[in-house]
Amino acid sequence: MTRTSIRRAVVPGIAVLALALTGCGAANDSDGSASDGGSGSGSSLSGTLAGGGASSQDSAQQAWRAAFQTENSGVTITYDPVGSGTGRENFINKAYSFAGSDSYITDDEGELSSAKERCGGEDPVEVPAYVSPIAVVFNLEGVDSLNLDAKTIAMIFDGKITKWNDPAIAALNDGTDLPDTDISPVHRSDDSGTTANFTDYLSKAAGGAWSYPADDTWPIQGGEAAEGTSGVIASVKGGDGTIGYADESQAGGLGIASIQVGSEFTAPSAEGAAKVVAVSKPADTATDTMLAIDVDRTTTESGAYPIVLVSYLLACQHYDDANEAALVKGFLSYIVSDAGQQAASQQAGSAPLDSETAAKAGDVVGAIAAK
Repeated sequence: MTRTSIRRAVVPGIAVLALALTGCGAANDSDGSASDGGSGSGSSLSGTLAGGGASSQDSAQQAWRAAFQTENSGVTITYDPVGSGTGRENFINKAYSFAGSDSYITDDEGELSSAKERCGGEDPVEVPAYVSPIAVVFNLEGVDSLNLDAKTIAMIFDGKITKWNDPAIAALNDGTDLPDTDISPVHRSDDSGTTANFTDYLSKAAGGAWSYPADDTWPIQGGEAAEGTSGVIASVKGGDGTIGYADESQAGGLGIASIQVGSEFTAPSAEGAAKVVAVSKPADTATDTMLAIDVDRTTTESGAYPIVLVSYLLACQHYDDANEAALVKGFLSYIVSDAGQQAASQQAGSAPLDSETAAKAGDVVGAIAAK
């Protein structure tokens, strides 16, 4: 995987809009099912397309839907940010035509087998669409910046470090006046790909301080729980001494910890997310249509930020209804296009897919068709 060019993320808004206008058209080929998909009133696409899932994608989905619907005036797209687990469930039971998921689909609980059954026995389509750092957010009176390492984060969320002036935190923040305030960790109450990515980081990078496997469901009983990304942010904002984890794009107004990577402390950024994805490898479950990535949580590359989520789009290779197939193909093709990735970067601060991954994803979703 080649390194992402972050310079694309700072294209002025006018240029992004121009790319969006052309990108929708480029997302549709000339096979008749989606011709003129990006030419406004000339688009052959019409109807309603329902999706939902990962709340981390919500901000980007707003930008994607707005641009696509502007260029395809007969189309209405809905996206419910209900969390990755519910999104996958609703895709499998056909309530959604496509879903967003912050973790790639596996057969640990039979989800992959169920997705194949939903898709007529074929492997589902699974392509990365949204790459963003997960921020460790905090609200601590008198403290604006904080350094943390994986072991300390693990012990905080496991309830083994309970005061903000604990020696383990103080050792990482020389010169910072840390108060004797109780730490109140906040976790997701719903099944969440953000939780899966966060616990995956802790299980791999915390040197044994975290004894739980990566999971969509928070593994520890008790503590403060909140539903969705917005719920975690609201809960952290609502108390003093609170700490949580959430997509960095929605962490405004809160303190954001810098994380130790090698000998450095790195704040979350699109650049850091792109670096760690670029050095990561395909997952064992990856196939020609399922482009799953195993994120390298223990990288020491300078500037890389390892608490990152790679959020996917789930769909089928074939649909019974030709119009549904055309809508899914058109919208997903726009999302993974350069224009779509630019729109998400502009709206949500995500890292655009690198050119190699974007091309592979475009080929996969571009082959979606009716049975």
